[in-house]
Amino acid sequence: MSNSGDDGNMIEDLAQFDLDREIADSEQKKPWPSGLHSKTLVKKHDLRLVLIAMEPAAKMKEHHTDGTISVQVLKGCIRFRTQGKAYDLRVGNLLTLGASIKHEVESLEDSVFLLTVSWPGNRELLAMKHRGYGT
Repeated sequence: MSNSGDDGNMIEDLAQFDLDREIADSEQKKPWPSGLHSKTLVKKHDLRLVLIAMEPAAKMKEHHTDGTISVQVLKGCIRFRTQGKAYDLRVGNLLTLGASIKHEVESLEDSVFLLTVSWPGNRELLAMKHRGYGT
């Protein structure tokens, strides 16, 4: 059950997702451009939830996000690079990163992770010198 529109915009204050079904649905859309597929599950003014699936060796080039993020691996293994260090994250691993910190992601095998973004308010967004994803 889901209470969000096709674009992930929340319609109601409660939503429930079957992540296994969402992952299976993404598999049906292969081949993916650039070896990855993302689906916004929730898009509210203060919160984003994005399910990201990656084929082996797929990369998300260095970027930053305007809000604090968490990355929770649901399938496979990804390499998360930030601030000169690499973190190999496997199923059950969770990593958090502060707003506007540059990072990149590489899939080491077929992988899926849930990206959560705690979106800053408009005042904070306007005060930022550089903009990241999700604008």
